[in-house]
Amino acid sequence: MSIVFTNGCFDIIHRAHIELLQYCASIGEQVVVGLNSDDSVKRLKGASRPVNTEQDRKIVLEACKYVDKVVIFSEDTPYELIKAVKPCIIVKGGDYEKESVVGADLCEVRIFDYKDGYSTTRILQNSSHRG
Repeated sequence: MSIVFTNGCFDIIHRAHIELLQYCASIGEQVVVGLNSDDSVKRLKGASRPVNTEQDRKIVLEACKYVDKVVIFSEDTPYELIKAVKPCIIVKGGDYEKESVVGADLCEVRIFDYKDGYSTTRILQNSSHRG
């Protein structure tokens, strides 16, 4: 079975997340999402994040028809999780370079065209300006 792996915070699900997950499903038989734990999101994004808890984010991702499995990880990178999952392909958004993707030494990496203008950070910034 060809497993496709992607990972991230998935704090506030938006169009770019769904299109990334749809792409993952289109190139493999099973999509496994590595989900950053609440603690790792705080380390990556700052004390005000995540907006949604890891369990809430996991439930939302599991409800997505493009996702087969969600695994929460608390390390700074999903390297050990990738080693355990053994995917055929890792997919990351277009704001990454293939060579810098964690796990690039373990399997093929594909970069999904980044949807400019879509990010949880931008959504939060826009909502605070409307307030």
